[in-house]
Amino acid sequence: MPSFPSALVAIAVLAVFVALALGFVNLSRLGAGERSQRLMRWRVGLQLLAIALVVGVLLTRMHH
Repeated sequence: MPSFPSALVAIAVLAVFVALALGFVNLSRLGAGERSQRLMRWRVGLQLLAIALVVGVLLTRMHH
């Protein structure tokens, strides 16, 4: 069973993937620029969160 921090990392990575996939779908439909920009901002924010979680989990595990 995965630990809670590992599950958080997995959820964050999945959220980044969903935002990226929605961006591709929007792009393929020639969607509105406003929506494209909003999805890009969400993706970047989610990537930052995912990276911070990964670093936090790795640092925590190094000290145990």
